Amino acid sequence: MNLDVKQMVLALKTLAEEKNLPEEIVQEAVEQALAAAWRRDYGERDQNVRSTININTGEVDVYVMHEVVEEVEEEASQLTVEQAQKRKKDAVVGDVLEAHHKAETFGRVAAQTAKQVILQRLREAEREIVMEEYEGKIGSIVNAIVTRVEARIVRFELGRAQGIMPASEQIQGERYHPGQRLKVLLKDVEKGFRGPQLILSRGSTEFMSLLFASEVPEMESGAVEIKEMAREPGVRTKLAVASNVPNVDPVGTFVGGHGVRVQSVNSEIGEQEKIDIIVWAEDTKEYITNALSPTEILSVTLDEKEKRARVVVANDQLSIAIGRAGQNVRLAGRLTGYEIDIVDEAEVPKAKPTKLKKKEELESSLLDTLEEAADAPKEAKEAADEPAKE
Repeated sequence: MNLDVKQMVLALKTLAEEKNLPEEIVQEAVEQALAAAWRRDYGERDQNVRSTININTGEVDVYVMHEVVEEVEEEASQLTVEQAQKRKKDAVVGDVLEAHHKAETFGRVAAQTAKQVILQRLREAEREIVMEEYEGKIGSIVNAIVTRVEARIVRFELGRAQGIMPASEQIQGERYHPGQRLKVLLKDVEKGFRGPQLILSRGSTEFMSLLFASEVPEMESGAVEIKEMAREPGVRTKLAVASNVPNVDPVGTFVGGHGVRVQSVNSEIGEQEKIDIIVWAEDTKEYITNALSPTEILSVTLDEKEKRARVVVANDQLSIAIGRAGQNVRLAGRLTGYEIDIVDEAEVPKAKPTKLKKKEELESSLLDTLEEAADAPKEAKEAADEPAKE
């Protein structure tokens, strides 16, 4: 059968436009396919063959390449110097000679081979382009559409690429449904058998940080920054923030006027997740006190070696300090890097009060002290005179 190369090229151009592939990639795929088809019909399996195509006329030129070597090991792709010089008089070892052929017709099997090679090459090209496009977006927020919800993962579509969000990267209690549009963090790009696999996240601290960065322009200028963050997605997040500019309130900057900035972040992640924004401090005791906010702290004792902190609170502050299911103290510990023990002030041993002496005892004690002070110089003089007497 005749393979209508010109018609095939037109069809592939349309396919390339749909998949947003450059024309040169399409032409390269066609040329590789035609070289494989010619080798199947007219050549040998191990021959080194390339082809060129005139897209406008559909004419195909095929070139069989042979390398000039001292001793032939692969007859299909090598020539001795003597053999090569019959084609080219000045041929030397290392030269590559090409034999030109015109390709006009291809058999049915060769045509099928060409089709498979083209489709395979286009798939590879599309994967490479997708990889290049999304590898540059790792660590940024992108828009995605939910396509399928499974037991442990949620599948998304991001333009030409597919993404998955594992259970470990989801927000606890958040519900997903096909067609839902969401902001997600592109965490990684993995090469899979079916093409690039994008790993997405909504439950990471990086996602939360980027959401605040989009709401707090002062972060980009460096006026304020997030120093530390501890998060239990869907439950509670603690942010330790600091200001790098005098007279700028870091907490107020992140909260925004009437709480508009923090509310905007909450509307994206869900109102069920509580966000605590506290001031970061270099002093560890002060930092731990801030981290346990809104708890009123009575005292903080540190064990630097064991990285533990003993925090004493009033009885009515105990449940606030610990938080529901231990959330507050657990996140404060992760934020500060210390294992925090909350202690009720009632459990702290009280020092025994010093018993006041009676007036007579005080006067007697004072007189004794004065007499001792008066006798001290006299005793010192006698001690100094003793050697002289001897």
